[in-house]
Amino acid sequence: MGKKVVYVIGGVVVSLIALKILGPLIALLIVLGVVALPVVAYMMLDPSQRRRVRAQGRKRLGS
Repeated sequence: MGKKVVYVIGGVVVSLIALKILGPLIALLIVLGVVALPVVAYMMLDPSQRRRVRAQGRKRLGS
């Protein structure tokens, strides 16, 4: 199993536990916060830094 699959499965399990313990509204806010954090961090990068991040992703695809 790849690392990404493990992270996705872990995220689903944590969100289901949060749903049971905290209730649907707070669990939804937690899941949205976890999804929004990397998006906001990417949007805060300069255009040159974004190009560098995209280039790193393309470089890893070939290896």
